[in-house]
Amino acid sequence: MSLFSGKGKEDEPKASAPPGFPPAPYATRPDRGSERNQPAPIGKGEEMANIGKSISIKGDLTGNEDLVIEGKVEGKVELPNDQVTVGANGIVKAEVSAKSVVVIGRVAGNVKGSERIEIQATGIVEGDVAAPRLVVAEGAVVNGSIQMGKQTGAAGAASAPAAEVRKVG
Repeated sequence: MSLFSGKGKEDEPKASAPPGFPPAPYATRPDRGSERNQPAPIGKGEEMANIGKSISIKGDLTGNEDLVIEGKVEGKVELPNDQVTVGANGIVKAEVSAKSVVVIGRVAGNVKGSERIEIQATGIVEGDVAAPRLVVAEGAVVNGSIQMGKQTGAAGAASAPAAEVRKVG
């Protein structure tokens, strides 16, 4: 029995996950879905670690996969080839260094992105920010210096004219 009288795509059965299971693993990606503050599906073969809301970590974090932080982290977060996302519930009191950093929650410490940093409307960064590309949404808070250039650092920021700043909102 069909709810639709005509034939077409709406008549085709839709695949769905069992109740209580998401259809696919999720991670916030700046190029897929982050403007809506919603998670976007990640492709097959991509790995992602998640620090949940009830988790609190003190120490250094390193690794070779994307990381989503929804809990509390104190210390140092270093993922030079991957993305670090500080989720809406995330509270990070650490130096953060990654290929790409997305801040939706709160970071107290310096943030370095070798490719880009995105601070969404609810994001708060209390520290210096260094990346060749920076996206700061309207409503976001950055209390610290901003260095941009192909090589982040004192010499690189002054000599790299190809930096890009984009305000969203």
